Order: sequence, then C-alpha cells, then structure tokens
Amino acid sequence: MSSLLYRLGRWCATHAWRVLALWAALLVLVGGLAGTVGNPLSSRITIPDTQFQRVLDNLGREIPEAAGGFATVVLESGSGEFTDAQRAAVQEVLADWREVPHVTRVIDPFEAQEQLDASGAELEAARTQLAEGEKKLADGRAQLDAGKGRLAGGEALLKQLQAANPDDPSIPALREQVEEGRAQLATAEADLEKGTAELKAGRDQLADGTDVRAASGGTGLVSEDGRVAVTQLQFDDAPQSVPLEDRERIPAAAEARLAAAGVTAHYSVEITQDVALVGPGEVIGLTVAVLVLVVVLGSLVAAGLPLLVALLGVGVGLGAAMATTAVVDLNQTTPALALMLGLAVGIDYALFIVNRHRSSLLRGDDPVESIGRAVGTAGSAVVFAGMTVVIALAALTLSGMPILAEMGLVAAATVAVAVVVAVTVSPAVLRLMGPRVVSRRGWRKAGWAVPGDPASRTAPSADDPEDGTASAEEEHGGWYVRLVTRHPWLTVLGVVAVLGTAAVPVASMQLGLPDGGAEPKGSSAQVAYETIGSAFGAGMNGPVVAVATLPEGDRPSTDAQVLHEQARIATALKDVDGVRSVLPFGVSGDKDTLAFQIVPTTGPADPATKETVDRITFASGLLERHTGIDVGLTGQTVANIELSERMAAALPGYLLVVVGLSVVILVLVFRSVVVPLVATGGFLLSIGAAFGATVAVHQWGWAAAAFGVNHPGPILAFGPIILIGVLFGLAMDYQMFLVSGMHEARAHGQDSRTAVRTGFVHGAKVVTAAAVIMFSVFLGFAYSHLAMVRPIGFGLAVGVIVDAVLVRMTLTPAVMHLLGDRAWYLPRWLDRLLPDLDVEGLKLAQRLESGHFGGGRHTAPAPAATSEAEHTKEPVSS
Repeated sequence: MSSLLYRLGRWCATHAWRVLALWAALLVLVGGLAGTVGNPLSSRITIPDTQFQRVLDNLGREIPEAAGGFATVVLESGSGEFTDAQRAAVQEVLADWREVPHVTRVIDPFEAQEQLDASGAELEAARTQLAEGEKKLADGRAQLDAGKGRLAGGEALLKQLQAANPDDPSIPALREQVEEGRAQLATAEADLEKGTAELKAGRDQLADGTDVRAASGGTGLVSEDGRVAVTQLQFDDAPQSVPLEDRERIPAAAEARLAAAGVTAHYSVEITQDVALVGPGEVIGLTVAVLVLVVVLGSLVAAGLPLLVALLGVGVGLGAAMATTAVVDLNQTTPALALMLGLAVGIDYALFIVNRHRSSLLRGDDPVESIGRAVGTAGSAVVFAGMTVVIALAALTLSGMPILAEMGLVAAATVAVAVVVAVTVSPAVLRLMGPRVVSRRGWRKAGWAVPGDPASRTAPSADDPEDGTASAEEEHGGWYVRLVTRHPWLTVLGVVAVLGTAAVPVASMQLGLPDGGAEPKGSSAQVAYETIGSAFGAGMNGPVVAVATLPEGDRPSTDAQVLHEQARIATALKDVDGVRSVLPFGVSGDKDTLAFQIVPTTGPADPATKETVDRITFASGLLERHTGIDVGLTGQTVANIELSERMAAALPGYLLVVVGLSVVILVLVFRSVVVPLVATGGFLLSIGAAFGATVAVHQWGWAAAAFGVNHPGPILAFGPIILIGVLFGLAMDYQMFLVSGMHEARAHGQDSRTAVRTGFVHGAKVVTAAAVIMFSVFLGFAYSHLAMVRPIGFGLAVGVIVDAVLVRMTLTPAVMHLLGDRAWYLPRWLDRLLPDLDVEGLKLAQRLESGHFGGGRHTAPAPAATSEAEHTKEPVSS
C-alpha cells in the first residue's frame, strides 16, 4: 500500500495543475447536477414492516382524505379574547391559505369550536324531544288502553244481543262499530309500536351521541379564555414532501394582515422546518478548526490546505448525494451527517500528510520526494483510517433501518471521497505551495536562512543525533507520556473510574425522536409547541391516530349504526388511563373503517406517553377479542415509539459487528492479538462516556441551557447506533496514528516500553490537533439549527475528545507500558497467515534506500549561486 501511494503522491505532485483541474471539473459537474435535477430534502422517516406504517397505508386506502399530513398554526390574540375584527382577519387568512398549492383543507378553529360546543346543546334538545316523545307515547298508550276497554264493552254488548235476539235490528250497526273499533285499535297499536321503536332508537342515538361527546370532551381548538386558537392545514402529502416555497407561502400570506389585526401566528415545525445544511453553529465550529490549523501549522497558507481538501471532498461527496435525490428521497439528516464527518476527517487526513511533508522538508528532502514519502507513509495511515470509518458507516445497513442505511452509505461515500482527495489533491497543492507550506519562523527555527535552500542551512543534518529539530520533535509531549507511564496502574484505574462514572447515565437512556419542543428556544415552532401545551394540554402536540376495521358480518349500513360503533370504540379507548380525549374524524365510503384521534394527557416525548400507548394497544386487543373490531395505531407519536424500539433492538447486534471488525482490522495492521483487545476496550469506554454525557445533557437536562437544549427528552432514536459507527472509525484513526509510531520504533530495535514513549512523542502533536479539530467541528453541530443533528454532534464531540485524550493518549500508553513485549504477542501460525500491509511504510523506506524507485534518499539539490533576494522572490507566509 505504501509503495503504491508513494507513486501516486509523486505523480500528483508532478502533474499538480492537471489533478486540480480534474477535481474542479468533477466538482462543477456534481454541483450542476445537484442544482438542476436534485429535489428538496425530506424529514419523512418510513420503516417497512412496521405496524404504524401498515396502519397508515390502510388509512390512506380506506379514507384518503384523512391520510394527508397536517401542519398546525397557533393564533394568539394580543387583546385577550378574539374580537370580531380579529376573527374577520383570521377568516380572510384562512381563505388565502386554502389557495396555497398542496393545501387540501383548512380547519376554521372558531367554526369547529362552535360545532363542538353546539353538540352539547343539540344533545340537550334531543333529550327534551325524547322526553316529549315519551310523554306522547304514554298518552297514546293510555288512549289505546281506553280504546281497548271500549272495544271490549262493545264486543260484550254485541254478544249479549246476539244471544238474546239474533234478529235484533241494532246488531248490524253495532257489529260494524265493533269492527271499525278493532281496525282503529290495530292501527293505533301499530303506531304505538312504531313510536316505541323510534323512541328506543332515539334513546340509543342519544346515548351514543352522549358517549361520543364524553369521549371527545377534552378536545378543543379555542382555549377556554378565548385568547388562543389552533387551526390545522391538511396537505395532499406529508408536509415534509411539500416544496419549501409552497410552505413558505403560508406565513407570507398571513403575517402582515394578522399583525395589523393584533394577532400573532406561530407555525409548527412542519411549516417552518429549515433543511439548510449549514447554520451558525457549524460555521463557528469550522472557524475554530481553522484557528487550530493555524496554530499547529504556524501558517495561514498551510492551514488553508487541509481546509481546501475538506471542502472539496465534502463538495463532491454531498453534491453527488444531492444529485441522487432526482431518483431517491434523502432525509434531511443524511447530508448533515455526511457534512459533519466529511469536514472533520477531511481536515484531519490532510493535516497528517501536510505534517509529514513539513517534517521531511525541514530535514532537507527534495520537495517532490518529500511529498511522495508523506503520501506513502502518512497517506497509508489515512487510507487505513478512512477504510475503518467507511466500513463502520456502511455497516449501518445491517441495522435493517432504511434511514440508517441511507445515512451510513452517504456519509461513507463522502468519507471515501475525502480520503481520495487527501491523497491526490494534497500532494498537488503541496507542490504548488513549495516552501510556503512552512512559515518563515519555522524555517529559521530549523536552521534555514533561506526557505527551501539547503545551502543556507546552518543546523546539523537530520541524520545527526544532535539535530535540534529532531530533539524538539521528540520532546513534544514527552513529559505527559512519562507522567502516565510512571505509575501505569494508577493511570489505568483512574481513567477507567472516570469513564465508568461518566457512563452511569446510560442505564436510564430512553430513545425517541425530537418534537417541536426541541426546536431552538424562541423559534416559531418552539413557541407554537409550548403554547399548545399550555392552552390545550401537552398531548395535543402529539395525538395518536386509531384506525378501526369493523368485522365483515357486522358492518353498519346507516349513520345511526356508524355512530353506535364510534361510540363503542371511543368509549373503550377513552377509558384507558392516560387518554384525555378520543375524537372520531373519518369514515370510509363503505363504512367499514373508522378513524379516531386520541389525545394523551402527556406530551409526545414524555416516557408516560409510551405507557399510555401500550395501554391503548392492550385495550384494542380486548376490544377485538370481544367484538371482532381490529384497531391499529399510527401517527408520529406511535411511529417514534416503534422506531425507538426497533433501534434499541438493533443496537447490540451492530455493536457486536463493530467490535468484531475492530479486532480483525487491528490484528491485520499491528500483527498482535493484544493491541486490538486494548483498543477495543478503550473504544467501549469512549462509547459509554459519550452516551452518558448525551443522556445527562439532552435527556436529564444537566447544563441544558449551555448547550441550547430547551426541552430535555428522549435521546434521538438512531443517535446511539450512529455514534458507535462514527466513533469506532475515529477511535481507530487515533489508535493508528499513535500505536503505529510505537510499532515502528519497536521494529527499529527499541525495547517495547521505550517504543511506547517514542511513538507517543512522534504522534501526540498531530493527534491532539486532529482531536481538537474534530471536537470543534462536532461541537459546532451540537448547536445546529436541526434538532435531529444536535444530540449526534454533542455525542460525537464528547466521544472524540474523550477517546483521543483519555483513551488513546492516556490509557493506551499506560497499558502498553504495563504489558511490555506481551502487547505484541501473535501466535506463529497466525503470523504466517496474515498479510503484511506495511501501513507504517517500513518496506517503502527499505525500497527507497535500496534504490528500488530509481535512487536512494533524495535531498534538495544545491541551488545555483544567486543572491538571497532572488531566493526569496517566492512569497513565504510568516
């Protein structure tokens, strides 16, 4: 690998402009495709073979008008109860919203509330009518009984007359009266029976209506004090799939008119959702990373190279990803994760190559040869490190979650592009930069009077053991490694105790998805969420949708029968503990499917809501067992719960895969079975600390204000599995850059414990810089404007700094020092089977010294006799 990369680095340095032109053309191509054929990002998360998705699909088939997505607008009067003028202004705005593309229905909150309120009066009127009907029925029954008595008397008289004198002339007339009386009684009795049946039906409908009203009694769209009203807009698709420009027309059509009327509108996250990839937090994080680069490299010009490499890699990777939206949907978090990782690893990977090249230049190597060696050695580590990140991210496909597979593959592709850019663009730009990659101060400190001119060098050569440059490099971080290895057992116990304590909150970790309350404090979506919760109850922010399918043999055919089924189902669901109200809102055309909105007493992110949903599911099972009615649950709240359960189930298996992968790769690289176990144990400690800190801040609310967490709640459902994949790759990066130096020093004859210190001082500076850069970038994303990105950014920021400082630079040297030669144990049979990857570039160095590539070590040729002014014509950064 190192020899191949050496050749690649030299070729790219020799053909610098050609390499840059090719990458620029590729960037323009993918950018053009993304801008022309790409589609808007979506926040929709669909998971096949889930109960909530099947219920949602069934609802869309049976009641299409009830399946479109909803968005909420909270209207707040500035003068107390809404005035007539304010209501008129609202009516005008609602009419405008009905004309917005993709809006199929706009609910008038005042009209809907009047209908809800009027239902009570209607029921009371029906109850009065029933009472009057019962009185009339009682009177009719009394009249019927009196008629029956008169008929009996007539029949008795007729019988007497016929017995006394059959020829009595009055008998025919009397008989006719009796027959007529019988007919009248029969008619009256039929009318009475009909009235009785109608009265019973009226009682049943009154009872059903009363039950439905009782079940939906907690539902309202206007607050009790009349100050807040909630309107809902229904779309023909999921809100996140509606074009952003159409959603933006909703507030644009209302703000001026409502403000003039003294009404303030707050829009739910479905309307205000911003899918822009970069916000203020990300910019600040990137700025800090640039400052770190300037400090480490000592030059603004040199610091620009890693940044250029990172931006180019991210541009190409994300541009290609955005272009694929022409054929597939991408979730809004997908490019955000790729951007986060692409920037971080792109900067770090370029930094490793630049740092190695600078060291070679200061030793006097020819620039092209130095670039080739840097790419062959540091580039090998970069390729290996990038491979581990790519493999870990691609392994997210094993979770069985399409959203995770999508995020993993796009991020893996972006990291892969960043690696290729690092080993091709870096040598090209380094060649063009020439001696400017090192500041004037750096050249002078290394003993060069004229940058890049060997004839002006006054310090001893790099081969001289008295070389001040080499000594300074070895002394960097030497005090720290001596400190942690002086009492290694204390170091090990201390690190394990600290990280073990940090992992304690993991035991109470709860998974979920962010809601409107997680939006930035003071934002329209966050204010809407809080206002709804205070005016109508927290559960109104996350209602559950129940879809009931009636059994085939007992399906209603009349509206009264539909009402009866609605009452029966709504009453059963309302009796569940934790349910505030149940409101029927949809009936299929064939009347066999009924839809209900269930409002819990707690908010969507509250752990108690999951218990409520579990009880609703249990009650639905009982209902099906007794009546044959199948009730399924869907809605965002149910989706969050089911998604969280699926993610939690996938987590252990994925962790096992990553740990196994860690061991296999490290055995191949370091040719040891002990080093991989140490590295993997440290990785588990880092993961525990990252999870623990995330739970403490984002779930428990510790220091929440400092990190912009205004609504602590469950951890992002797929956050832990992403943290495992990403931190695994980054942890292996640091393991590689530090322990490979130890491995190399041992291969050159040092004893194992001395090699630990030598490898540490050679890699500590660049690993520290890389960790700080990663930390800065990730911490910037911890303040992202995207609620789904913030906990991931925070967890990665904590995990990367913990892994680099406490695990790789503290725990690992102490353990390696304790183990000594045993750290490099490898069975002979395994040694014969494993390929030699030469990641450290040892074989490359041997080939270069032997002239395998056309000569031995190359140094910069002595320049022609020229003045110092001529030497300094090329600008050098200060």
